[in-house]
Amino acid sequence: MSDDEQTPRTAGGTADGKTAGSAAGKTAAGKTAATGGPSAGPRPEEIRFFGTTWVDHSGHYALRRAGLAAGALAAAVAACFVLRFAFQGLQIANTGGLVNGLVIVMFAVCSAIACRKTWEGFQRRPDDPAREDSLRSLKAIGFIGSLLAYAARCLTEAPGEKLHRAEYEAALARYEKRRGSRTGNPAARRKPKRGK
Repeated sequence: MSDDEQTPRTAGGTADGKTAGSAAGKTAAGKTAATGGPSAGPRPEEIRFFGTTWVDHSGHYALRRAGLAAGALAAAVAACFVLRFAFQGLQIANTGGLVNGLVIVMFAVCSAIACRKTWEGFQRRPDDPAREDSLRSLKAIGFIGSLLAYAARCLTEAPGEKLHRAEYEAALARYEKRRGSRTGNPAARRKPKRGK
């Protein structure tokens, strides 16, 4: 009696049910993409704060760019004031001219590197993601440079829009090429062979 009761529980347990449900969901999603439903074809990648409005510049795209540029500049100015107060604290502590000079050089170099790397990230994908991860702490120290690069890029386009547009158009071209090579019904092409 207990064996009969336990068998259905293990067969229909939550782990198996979740696995079957997730597999069914993946299959349904695959069918939607394969049958040419709403998810057919490549989709544009979302950009932070812009979503996919960069594709056709809709959804107050220009206002978002202006607002983000102003916000990034305001954050950079506020960060400069915070660093100034920190530097004054070092002067009050009488740490010495060498330490003060090293702090200034460190923040200047880190900001320059962060600005350059952030700007490059808007133009192309990183060649070595592991190296980019190792520079994350350096970018955090020089965050003022990243903010300035972001603000400057917002003046011309959504940050990363040119890169995303090139990738999206290339994906669309590949999709149309594959779709064009599969035009026609393969079953209709086989019918004359059967008649022969």
